[in-house]
Amino acid sequence: MSITTRAYAQIAARLSTLGDERGDVPGWVLVSVMTAGLVTAIWLIADDQLTSVLDRAISSVSTP
Repeated sequence: MSITTRAYAQIAARLSTLGDERGDVPGWVLVSVMTAGLVTAIWLIADDQLTSVLDRAISSVSTP
């Protein structure tokens, strides 16, 4: 049996065992929604400060 054939056989064996696992979809959805909520809340609260920080950073790179 060649190396390539053995590699394909090992990959197929591992993929067949992974087929039974669905993962934690509700958990990932919750993490995604909470992250989006946190980003939105921070953005709403600190919009002016973040804009000024970004403007200062860009102007310091643009001009010596």
